[in-house]
Amino acid sequence: MPEHAEPPQTPAPGSAAAGPRASRRPVKAVLFDFHGTLAQVEEAREWVLAAAATCGVALERARATALADRLLTAGRAGGPLPARVPPRLAELWADRDLYPHAHRGAYTGLAETVDAGIDGFAEALYERLLVPDGWVPYPDARPTLGALREAGVRVAVVSNIGFDIRPHFAAWGLADLVDAFVLSYEVGRCKPDPAIFWRACGMLGVDPEQALMVGDTPADAGAVAAGCAVLVLPAAEAGRENGLGAVLDLALPA
Repeated sequence: MPEHAEPPQTPAPGSAAAGPRASRRPVKAVLFDFHGTLAQVEEAREWVLAAAATCGVALERARATALADRLLTAGRAGGPLPARVPPRLAELWADRDLYPHAHRGAYTGLAETVDAGIDGFAEALYERLLVPDGWVPYPDARPTLGALREAGVRVAVVSNIGFDIRPHFAAWGLADLVDAFVLSYEVGRCKPDPAIFWRACGMLGVDPEQALMVGDTPADAGAVAAGCAVLVLPAAEAGRENGLGAVLDLALPA
């Protein structure tokens, strides 16, 4: 999900950032970001079509495309940051990853700035986030998580988010490959705050120096300040591999 402040340092995309020590460290746990790392939101036009259908409206695809473009500019959860946050939404926006009501209020409020002429449309758009069908796990997520599980490497999902993603992993058949979910709205800390990474390591029973954080944003790279190694990968479009196999090169013994 959209992240908060910038971390103190940022590695180049696709590179492993050294932690406190430059030498290769044994990895006993991998912490994964959710959005942009393990899964991607559905394509924007399909998102709009599905939400409109929930409201009993069958949109023409051309109109759906135009609405999707406007909604992306306004700000989509799991999509680009808004070009502008209206003052009335500023407080909700600041707290969006800490409280479910703020997350919903911020994103439905942004969607309401786009006049679609469909009753209940903003809420329907938001509800797509809450169901597994509104997301697409990256095709390399399952084999990567499976290989880590087979090797005995513990796994946590660490996400700045305002709702529970456990049902998504269960629906995708991935829940048994994750040992812990560390969600900002549940733990009261957001990346890049080192505390959220320390919490994840504590839940997995490993020292931060034994953990690798994998994400796609500068906020994920904030794990360096917590003592973790970091791998930053570029987010890919839904349905395309995003290079998660690189995790195995770093985490598993040669």
